Amino acid sequence: MSHRSGYVLLVVLLALAWNQTGQAQSLDLLIQGGHVIDPRNGIDEIRDVGIIDGRIAEVAAGIDATRAETVVDAVGLVVAPGLVDLHTHVFFGTQPNSAYSDGHSAIPPDGFTFRSGVTTIVDLGGSGWRDFIQFKEQVIERSQTRVLAFLNIVGSGMKGGPIEQNIADMDPKLTALRASQFRDIVVGVKTAHYRSVAGAEWEAVDRAVAAGNLVDLPVAVDFGSQDPHLSLRDLFLIHLRPGDIFTHAFSQSRARMAIVDDAGRLRPYLAEARARGIVFDVGHGGGSFRFSQAVPAMEQGFPPDTIST
Repeated sequence: MSHRSGYVLLVVLLALAWNQTGQAQSLDLLIQGGHVIDPRNGIDEIRDVGIIDGRIAEVAAGIDATRAETVVDAVGLVVAPGLVDLHTHVFFGTQPNSAYSDGHSAIPPDGFTFRSGVTTIVDLGGSGWRDFIQFKEQVIERSQTRVLAFLNIVGSGMKGGPIEQNIADMDPKLTALRASQFRDIVVGVKTAHYRSVAGAEWEAVDRAVAAGNLVDLPVAVDFGSQDPHLSLRDLFLIHLRPGDIFTHAFSQSRARMAIVDDAGRLRPYLAEARARGIVFDVGHGGGSFRFSQAVPAMEQGFPPDTIST
């Protein structure tokens, strides 16, 4: 991902547009000279992009500018499909003490997406099975940004405080049933902020995974707080499955174990976890990223799999 401020978005890729006589069609818009990065089609080089009726018609080097009604100079810029942000919180509302679930902590999606080249976002656990319909009607259906969702294993969603500690409201069956109703929108299950207690240390993770198994969806984990710390090795190699996501991967706090130890060494089981298929997500947030973790991890060959938030 480029960190330049300018992005030209290629949202839909179609076959080349040629007329019946083999002559190249006129273009409404030509994006010229940009660095096209299109993983789906294996392109990572300087290319021109021709557009007809709002759709990609041609991607090639040296497209004749006289064919285009409008030409945009994209030299020095990245031209890419719309980006996907895996970790956002957009179930915004006005309810007091509701945090990221119809509360003040979440933000409207269209205010930060398009300006950053993002066209699809995932709300990571703001709603649970109880309030997903409200989230869908209140936010998802009213946003120009494409919004997908991970359901929180807590039925009431990510409202913070004691609500997120309520094991009785962590129902795998009902979470899976709600997810199965909306397979086009619900793409995973989330557990977050659970503060482990003796005898129920892994309850939130295991119930989220149980829901994921019922509906064949991945699980994302914000590992919460533990005293003493729970084992990251056990999380990655025992409790989670291939394809499950560890977000806030470069966080460093007293609340949980970090992936880089106090001596600056990457924990030895991280390579095994990645080989097993665990996905490591940045989940930058307001306080969930530390260069003291990211720099030594990357220097030791451990970059993130996804960059979000």
